Amino acid sequence: MVMIRPVAVGVVHEFEGVMLKIFFKKEEELKALVYEYLKNVANIEAHFSKAMEIFLEQGMCDDCGFLTEQTHKHESRADDIREEINLLMYGKALIPESREDIMRLLEAVDEIPRRMELVLYMIQTQKLAVPDFIIPDTRELIQVSLQSCDLMAKQIDLMLRKKDGVKELMDTIDQNESHCDHIERRIISKVFDSNLDPFEKMQLKEMAVYLGEISDQADRVSKRVNIIAIKRRV
Repeated sequence: MVMIRPVAVGVVHEFEGVMLKIFFKKEEELKALVYEYLKNVANIEAHFSKAMEIFLEQGMCDDCGFLTEQTHKHESRADDIREEINLLMYGKALIPESREDIMRLLEAVDEIPRRMELVLYMIQTQKLAVPDFIIPDTRELIQVSLQSCDLMAKQIDLMLRKKDGVKELMDTIDQNESHCDHIERRIISKVFDSNLDPFEKMQLKEMAVYLGEISDQADRVSKRVNIIAIKRRV
């Protein structure tokens, strides 16, 4: 029988301690990057919200164009941060299953600013004009959608800190998504009941659908966050 000397046991324990410190350090670095990513997404939402408000009040103008470009700038930065996160995770900051969860989650979150950018560029390139009779509904659709995005970010924060409340936020986001679907249908109905040119009707329908996809995606992300939170507690 081979006897393990006390010195050897001590070296093993010391090595394990060092590895644990490295692991936790990388995990904290990962969390910091995720929070930086979420902060950048919040900046995108803020610029999108301002751009849409100016557009609804004044139509496409220089200020709206500037905010559209700022949205694109922050969206590009979000892609860079997500790449940093991927590189860190490939460095074994987390176990493989957790790495996959976080990577897929961020890919899903990333679809939200992309949809916002898509709406702004569609308005800009197609010289879209929103008639007065759907402006209140459009504002409401944007407001409720952005509220869902904010709640989704809070969800991710709770999940990372292993706190309660993820499921409750998911339920609220789901309710918002249903409300947004209702607003979207209302906008489209008003548009097609109007005397607008058929081509304008199709443009406005497309805008309403793209805006509605923001809350749809926030709801998908929310459900994914809830599943990850459950897995992290098992």
